[in-house]
Amino acid sequence: MFFIVYALLEKSKLLGADQKQINAFVSLVVSLIFVSVVFPVMVVNNLILFMTVGIVVIFVGFMIWGFISNGNITLSEGVLKGLGVLTFIVLIIAVLWATGSFPEFWSLLERLFNFAFRSNGSESFWTNFLIVVLVVAAVAAVLKAGKTVKGD
Repeated sequence: MFFIVYALLEKSKLLGADQKQINAFVSLVVSLIFVSVVFPVMVVNNLILFMTVGIVVIFVGFMIWGFISNGNITLSEGVLKGLGVLTFIVLIIAVLWATGSFPEFWSLLERLFNFAFRSNGSESFWTNFLIVVLVVAAVAAVLKAGKTVKGD
């Protein structure tokens, strides 16, 4: 926590430029207060778990996208705005989950997840569903590539 607060104070120059000692002292005080209370530590631990999974998912997505597009990853203005909105929504969900807000909602989601993925017959359903989605995606890719070749 010390490093995060110190980096934010240094970057924002909130307490003035070249105030390394004051920034370090304020960071130390904030981090000691933070460590002495259990709930904020639990929230940050939960947020770190959420962030770690998110970073891995984004990294794998960019790796696959990079392989498909030969390393040329470009996004249009609309896609960037959409990703910004999606990031904001995910951040709100992460904070609500990490703080333990709305326990009935999370319990409902857990029951729905268990019904969808852990009930009898769900394994074969999701396997077949995934195969159908992959076949449809492959056919769509072939048809799109065929139209591109005919258009040239």
